[in-house]
Amino acid sequence: MPDMSGARKMDIDVVFFDVGNTLFRVHPSMEEVCREVIQSFGYDASFEDIRRGLEAADKYYEYRYWTDDSFWANEEDASRMWSEMYALMLEVIGVDGDRQKMGRALYDTFGAGYRWRTFPDVVPVFETLRRRGYRLGLISNWDSRLANLCFDMGLDRYLESVVSSASVGLIKPDPRIFSIACERLKVKPERALHVGDHYYADVLGARSAGLHPVLIDRFDRNPHADVPVIHDLYELLPILGIERAG
Repeated sequence: MPDMSGARKMDIDVVFFDVGNTLFRVHPSMEEVCREVIQSFGYDASFEDIRRGLEAADKYYEYRYWTDDSFWANEEDASRMWSEMYALMLEVIGVDGDRQKMGRALYDTFGAGYRWRTFPDVVPVFETLRRRGYRLGLISNWDSRLANLCFDMGLDRYLESVVSSASVGLIKPDPRIFSIACERLKVKPERALHVGDHYYADVLGARSAGLHPVLIDRFDRNPHADVPVIHDLYELLPILGIERAG
């Protein structure tokens, strides 16, 4: 594993980021968005019931991800998986009606930029990195709407490349998706760093492609990892040799 304790501008030219739980969070919350969509179909559910349904949906996602994560490789499979996951949530909480249609409506609503917010540290750190001359890009297991989301959220002014799995047909941790991102920015892998929240997809994937991995652990889920661990993006700055102002 590369020693990142003394990484400087001369060592790293490009910083890539994952998206979910790294840069983006649902706005105002998963429960509130789900309830709003459910109500638009004439039904209602309590936040407690929705949380219970989302727990079942999360388990379904984990099962699908660890048994066959190929749904991330194209838009059709990704939209089907997410629609099925939300339909399961609706079934668990007892919502009648066309659950597949409502599940698809939930999937569609998460393609809109106003349904997301960046974590508070994202824009300040992006601005600092850009001022210091770093080039920024995204590498994410995400559907093909990611680039438009970034535009809607105003992140396009910081980013030079957005690579989503559905747009290139490759899924992290496949090293080829990291290689594509590096090729687009004409940077050697050893001069690039990747920040993500998922050890399997982000750390192992970046490492296998020759990039420097950094694990962001916003929710204290990975206290022990054989890689630099940060808890917010401000902690990335000293890794790059940048002193945080204030």
